[in-house]
Amino acid sequence: MNVFVDTSAFYAVLDRDDLNHSAARAAWAALLREKATLFTTSYVLVETMALLQRRIGIAAMRAFYEDILPLLQVDWIAEEGHRAGVEAVLAAGKKALSMVDCVSFQAMRQMGLHHAFCFDKHFSEQGFATKLSSFGSSAD
Repeated sequence: MNVFVDTSAFYAVLDRDDLNHSAARAAWAALLREKATLFTTSYVLVETMALLQRRIGIAAMRAFYEDILPLLQVDWIAEEGHRAGVEAVLAAGKKALSMVDCVSFQAMRQMGLHHAFCFDKHFSEQGFATKLSSFGSSAD
């Protein structure tokens, strides 16, 4: 299974106080057990590390960098992807829709990914499968 991982999932896995922590840990364990190929973008990495550093601290940021990052296939966003993300946010005109999410949607479509490990409703609104129960199946 190929799965895109969003900041909301990374954060929930690492923060014991997050409301989604238990579900995130179970889904993460299932993805690792099934040897899923995990994708993300460089923008998600920046967003996740900044969030971890600010809310939990350097130790959490280090754990992410040393233990989780090596498990990921990273799409390093170039100027074209950046521009497309900005344009998507401006076209949508929604304050709650982030540029990182828009870049993620574009990257997922370019990579042919259909599943997202996240706790962000915008992914399902864009037509991506986000049900944690689907992790552990062999679908792409």
